[in-house]
Amino acid sequence: MMKLNLKLNHWATLGAMSAMLTIAAPAVYASAPVLLPPGWQSSAIAAKPEGLMKTGKFVAAEKATTGTARIVQDKGHYYLELDSAFSTSELGPDLHVLLDSQSKPPQAYTAMNGYINLGKLHSYSGMQRYPIPDAINVSKVKSVVIWCRMANATFGYASL
Repeated sequence: MMKLNLKLNHWATLGAMSAMLTIAAPAVYASAPVLLPPGWQSSAIAAKPEGLMKTGKFVAAEKATTGTARIVQDKGHYYLELDSAFSTSELGPDLHVLLDSQSKPPQAYTAMNGYINLGKLHSYSGMQRYPIPDAINVSKVKSVVIWCRMANATFGYASL
């Protein structure tokens, strides 16, 4: 009986530690609180005009990528929108949408800063919308990148 209690206590402790690690783990996606690269923090609190803020057409990097990306403001919040003409290769198993501080992003990322990951690409084609966290200073966004995390490859990008 004592052995069983020790095993149960051991597993309970591991479970509690796992829960603590899960809660304390750093966020990867911008939809959760993140540590922003220097200069990305939004300092503007005043009301901003609604509507189109930035726009750019996708160009191919590793794979053919077409369509238009635009950053819009709606009801005081920013969103990234990909238009109905958006399309990229279906060969990427782990595609993500990045906001980059460079007009021409790298083919592969060697440092995990200078960009914000908005999360997994919703679809290989068609209209899509991604919320941009309020803490992001959109004036620092110079391009939208379709990036394969698994291969660390830029499929395509749109300079804004």
